[in-house]
Amino acid sequence: MQNNIQLLVNYFPELSEAQVMTFERALDLYIDWNSKINLVSRNDVDNLVERHFLHSLSIAKVIKFAPGTKIMDVGTGGGFPGIPLAILFPEVDFYLIDTIGKKIKVVQDIAEQLGLKNVKAEQKRAENVKKIRFDFIVSRAVTNLPEFLSWVEHNISSKQKNKLRNGILYIKGGNVLEEIANTHKKYKIFELSKIFKEEFFETKKVIHLF
Repeated sequence: MQNNIQLLVNYFPELSEAQVMTFERALDLYIDWNSKINLVSRNDVDNLVERHFLHSLSIAKVIKFAPGTKIMDVGTGGGFPGIPLAILFPEVDFYLIDTIGKKIKVVQDIAEQLGLKNVKAEQKRAENVKKIRFDFIVSRAVTNLPEFLSWVEHNISSKQKNKLRNGILYIKGGNVLEEIANTHKKYKIFELSKIFKEEFFETKKVIHLF
């Protein structure tokens, strides 16, 4: 089922017809942009839906964000996990940052073409985001967890509006326990192999750090 949006519908049957169409449009835009700039690896282009869309949406299997939730996506690259989550949660505000300007320009273009009013994307280092508070910081394995925590801990709001405590939602594979221990934070690990049957998710996890 390579690059078939039906894969998303299978796992997220609540998607509206408009959302399905937006994901289809997003897929076309990503394939087009990837032919001009290397957003994802060449091997992944044929598996964008599984390895990038669905992988990003794994966070939505862990939490249904309340309307008005504010989220920062650090090291978003081509817009993952932020863009798929923004399509799924139109009443949630997403701030996507990356240090690579040309990737942020692509993200800005895709968000604009998809009509995502809940997305703001900027070229910025996480350490330089000052005085803005978010309910959650999301990311896909941009660095080790202790370092990541040092970048963003000051941005986590103390005001709760979701069932999960405010904190970090980090998508990562492999053995993570030593990294987590070095953060000295409370945590919960969600094994994606228990949610998705595809082999790609066998060692993947969402880590909630709070």
